[in-house]
Amino acid sequence: MAQPRTVLITGVGGYWGARLAARLAAVPDLHVIGLDTTPLKTGIRGLDFVQTDVRNPLLADFMREEKVDAVCHLAFVESNRRSEANFDLNVMGTMKVFGACTAAGVRKIVCRSSTAVYGAHPENPAFLGEERALAPTSRTGTVRDLVEIEAFCNGFRSQWPDIALNVLRFPSIVGPAVDTPMTRFLHSHLTPTLMGFDPLMQIIHEADVVEALWHSLCCDAPGVFNVAAEGVLPLSRLMALGGKPLAPPVFHLAAYWGNPLLGGMGMPVGRLWPIELEYLRYPWVGDLCKMREILEFAPTYSAAAALREFTARRRLAHYTSDGGRSAQDEELLRDTIERRRRARQRAVAVNPQGSLEIGVEQGEEDFV
Repeated sequence: MAQPRTVLITGVGGYWGARLAARLAAVPDLHVIGLDTTPLKTGIRGLDFVQTDVRNPLLADFMREEKVDAVCHLAFVESNRRSEANFDLNVMGTMKVFGACTAAGVRKIVCRSSTAVYGAHPENPAFLGEERALAPTSRTGTVRDLVEIEAFCNGFRSQWPDIALNVLRFPSIVGPAVDTPMTRFLHSHLTPTLMGFDPLMQIIHEADVVEALWHSLCCDAPGVFNVAAEGVLPLSRLMALGGKPLAPPVFHLAAYWGNPLLGGMGMPVGRLWPIELEYLRYPWVGDLCKMREILEFAPTYSAAAALREFTARRRLAHYTSDGGRSAQDEELLRDTIERRRRARQRAVAVNPQGSLEIGVEQGEEDFV
């Protein structure tokens, strides 16, 4: 599929919708339409904004009138608790958007999911392929709604094979501006690890999430894809690269069932953590073969580079002396130079058929 001429982004007022809209607004000869229920807090140059709900029954007429040929569906409310209102927007809203796409003749749909839908289980293999049955261990409304959406996508794909549907499953996301469970985990002062557990983890930089969404809108490779940075890290190494000192580990039964030392209340320690305990105990690492070979996408940041940038920018904000700020700024630019050098090398690795020959970077900070 060539570059679409008109892209519609739902949830453009949210973080991911706004980031993607700003990215696409700079693409020549591309009409970018953004939908949201409330006015944008800040304008996005080049964006054609329309205030409406994705469940509006006239959405198909609007898409048909605007000749929309690709949709990136990002209207989604993240929440720890399940609620009827969130379910109606997240799950039922997705069904309404997809239904409007079929009626309007849209050729491409892209939506965002998470590798958390696999669940964190002790019997998980080293790498989880996209064909693996979903068995989430999360109790959050976010993950539960994503599982419902993916189940709907499976049926939609078989019923409407002419519409290219991409579902991108991202792991924990880090970056200088994004607010996610992982960034809150790394910022938090009270996040000890579980005694006896150091699972392998994946992450991705927020900029690569945006690039993956745009790449999927243009590529002719429908399907479900795990999309993550190269390099798998033990949780302890991830925390070290993220600038978080290791706290004394917690006995996992106390974390689950309560610790009488916490004010005698018996409050489970795990409830204070932004990431659920199972996902800090067992692996949930997605296989990236399809990302490399079929989607032909290569994240710019390795896992280690993404964490180093996250840590450098956080420290930079705390420096007040010119010397300290200069040293951190030098470190940040050094990583930027290396990242761009790696991106150029990957561009050269494109063969005449257009596939990417990407190897996994190995080093003392990357485990595969």
